[in-house]
Amino acid sequence: MALEPHAFMSALEKRSSFTDEDKAVLKSHANWGLEIAPQMADHFYAYLERDQEMNAILHTGESRIHRLRQTFTEWFHEMFTGIDEWGPAYADRRWKIGLVHVRIGIGPQHVVPAMATVIHEVGKRLQTEGKTEALKDSLSRICMIDLAFIEQAYVEVSSAAVLQETGWTEGLFRRLITTGARSM
Repeated sequence: MALEPHAFMSALEKRSSFTDEDKAVLKSHANWGLEIAPQMADHFYAYLERDQEMNAILHTGESRIHRLRQTFTEWFHEMFTGIDEWGPAYADRRWKIGLVHVRIGIGPQHVVPAMATVIHEVGKRLQTEGKTEALKDSLSRICMIDLAFIEQAYVEVSSAAVLQETGWTEGLFRRLITTGARSM
């Protein structure tokens, strides 16, 4: 079940209709993305810090929240630059970010609403600053691609752990998941 980040990125680009035009729009606004990234980090972490569980995770160690904010700012700007035209390096970095979320315990139940907060705040900035609908659409698509990487990391890590601990085959595991979903 091991995810191959490059193939996953390609599949997500197709599924979300993330096009060369989207990439050009994002690149043309890369400086703007870098400019607003720290404020978006503020919104993201302000949301997460309101949750007692997340606040405890974010503030273990003196420098963790500082490092996380710095990483968020880099991540946000990279959505506009694509690192390598949204190619292998971009996919590898997004996969690594997903795995870090799993490792430190920032689950989808936290990331998804926090990302929604960021998207809402970016939307307000887009409107206030008179940015185009094309930029909003392109940014929405790449945000959803990035969010899919984070969520898929949870699926992959959980599945791999179950398979390793139980010795089950992937086919058996998928059948059990399907059967379990039907019974809920």
